[in-house]
Amino acid sequence: MKKIDIRDLGIADLAKFIEKNGEKGFRVKQIHEWFWNKGARQFDDLKNIPKSLIDKLQEEFSFHALEIQEIQKSSDTTAKFSFISHDKKLTEGVLIPSLKRVTACISTQVGCPLGCSFCATGKLGFDRNLSAGEIFDQITLMQAYALENYQNPISNIVIMGMGEPMLNLEACSNAIQKLTSPLYIGMSPKRITLSTVGLCDGIYNLADKQLGIELAISLHSAIQSEREKLIPTAKLNPLSEITDALKYYHQKTNQRITIEYVLLKNVNDQAIHSRTLAEFCKSIPVKVNIIEFNPTEGIPYSKSDDKTRADFANYLESKNLIVNVRKSRGKDIAAACGQLAGKITKSDRI
Repeated sequence: MKKIDIRDLGIADLAKFIEKNGEKGFRVKQIHEWFWNKGARQFDDLKNIPKSLIDKLQEEFSFHALEIQEIQKSSDTTAKFSFISHDKKLTEGVLIPSLKRVTACISTQVGCPLGCSFCATGKLGFDRNLSAGEIFDQITLMQAYALENYQNPISNIVIMGMGEPMLNLEACSNAIQKLTSPLYIGMSPKRITLSTVGLCDGIYNLADKQLGIELAISLHSAIQSEREKLIPTAKLNPLSEITDALKYYHQKTNQRITIEYVLLKNVNDQAIHSRTLAEFCKSIPVKVNIIEFNPTEGIPYSKSDDKTRADFANYLESKNLIVNVRKSRGKDIAAACGQLAGKITKSDRI
């Protein structure tokens, strides 16, 4: 019978196991600290736990930690990490330094089932969800690199890497709770942003969880028929229903929502698109991040020119919207938005 990963075990269930085996209750806290705070990579790393108890844990549970397979370094100092799992699956994460901020972009799935037409990850198809521990591992493994190479810890997390977080929400929520708990990493939830293509059920569920994190929606068009061409799941999650879900999220959290919009030349960057986007944004407090498209082999789009991008942003600002134009980082190592494809290169292998 397949063993449960010990990091998927709730603390109450771990306490029952400890009690059942005649161990002291304080062992629960010690074990949890090793897994979620002290960076244990295997059972034998639990240094203050008796060998007899470690043997019992190994007999009853598995412990599957991610490992770094490769680090690629961009000319702009961005770093892309390829992580390998116990079952030889690859997923990717990115560190993006800027001044005293270090942002970590992490993944929630191996591949992605949604097939968005502008995204390299969507071309991979879907393999499996990452566990809460594997989501958490990306941060702990990248943290050491950030401290050594940027002289600053990770300050912000964006859950915008490979996969759709709403399709793995329980594991993702578990990882977020560990990242934000003062008992473990203690990061402010306001420094964590979760991005979704707009799966309405997930937005409602996330709102009810009250995690305190920021929400971003990958919109990319406020015209339903055009959005369906870019994002297949838009057919099941129409813009009218997304609007209702976002209103609910704002009502429950009182947080401003981020609208992500990748500009695609002659696809979603014309005047009609800026007008319909501004109209969509009227019903909820939002800010708009305009993102440069990053060309990827096999994806039939190109980026908008500078004037088109500026005109698009200026129109939205004229409608009193908060607009940020995001510059791509890590394009030379395929680490920019939409480029993560779970590939190992021959360079910079560790």
